Amino acid sequence: MSTSKLDQLTNAIKNWAKEEGFQQVGITKGDLTAEQPAYEAWLKKGYHADMQWMAENKEKRLSPALLHPNTQRVISFRMNYLPPDTEQIKILKSPTKAYVSRYALGRDYHKLIRKRLAKIATKIEQFAETHLNEGQPEQRPFVDSAPVLERPLAAMAGLGWTGKHTLIIHPEAGSWFFLGEIFTSIPLPVNEEKVENKCGDCEACLKVCPTDAFPQPYVLDAGRCISYLTIENKGSIPEEFREPMGNRVFGCDDCQAICPWNKYASFTEETDFHPRHQLDISELIDLFNWDEKQFLDKTAGSPIRRIGYQNWLRNLAVGLGNAPSHNEIGHTLEQKKAHCSELVREHIDWALTQQHSPNRKRKRKIKKPDASN
Repeated sequence: MSTSKLDQLTNAIKNWAKEEGFQQVGITKGDLTAEQPAYEAWLKKGYHADMQWMAENKEKRLSPALLHPNTQRVISFRMNYLPPDTEQIKILKSPTKAYVSRYALGRDYHKLIRKRLAKIATKIEQFAETHLNEGQPEQRPFVDSAPVLERPLAAMAGLGWTGKHTLIIHPEAGSWFFLGEIFTSIPLPVNEEKVENKCGDCEACLKVCPTDAFPQPYVLDAGRCISYLTIENKGSIPEEFREPMGNRVFGCDDCQAICPWNKYASFTEETDFHPRHQLDISELIDLFNWDEKQFLDKTAGSPIRRIGYQNWLRNLAVGLGNAPSHNEIGHTLEQKKAHCSELVREHIDWALTQQHSPNRKRKRKIKKPDASN
């Protein structure tokens, strides 16, 4: 293949990406062999919690060509998602309001980004057939799906460095962005320059975590993470984590919100990522009063829907238990007990105990576990 044609295609991909709303593109060979020891150690310690799928298809995670045959390059994309004027800190300090992770306030990013990547992939195919004379390339878009280690791939592609909170940080964009990839059989020129890690001695993200989910820098114990507990976790939320959850009912952004590099983050221009149904300012009790039909209607097209109505109530019950004692909250919790699952009932009982202890002082943070265990 002509080097000049491949360079031309690379520049075209960057232009197409901008047209589709992406802020940056990078290309890597995708060799993740160096990630294997750390990934194996993470799994061995059980830091993936109940996400058993993380332990499956390990070989495919570490070798893109095994996941999608004939892959020679991984094209990594990033898209900003931080909505404007959502006042994270103000909501977290308002104990009767519900805090929903900023990425989940609008429409589900999976479909939006996958559709955009598919359009770019089609243009790549058209270019290849017209200018490269190699036939149709083999390609596949991914968005936080299948066994893809998207963060290491993004770092290798030059989209940023891995922060101590395990998220990708770009020095001019912070970390409030989604990632997506196109695996391709075309041997595009790769990014030779990697972004230097500039976390330095800062450990703000580690120290702010309410549940101390980081046993050490660059390592997340998912089983202690509020995002896992409120989203991926299908069962009961362990009692030790309920008070530190506060009013966080879907995900947690503390480690990003405190990161000094996020002062450079830009607000998203995608209106689909802007808050819907006032989820950025809703009262806990109002959301808890939704019936299942309202939940399904108001979370249509939202990442929130996938946790289901009962787990939504579970999370909100914990939030109400952490709210200041009030007769209306106690009455609402009692009313819901007759029309919910055993799982939700258990969390309502806990919340009622909290509400009936008006002089209690909520534990906002729990003691860090011994990382050597």
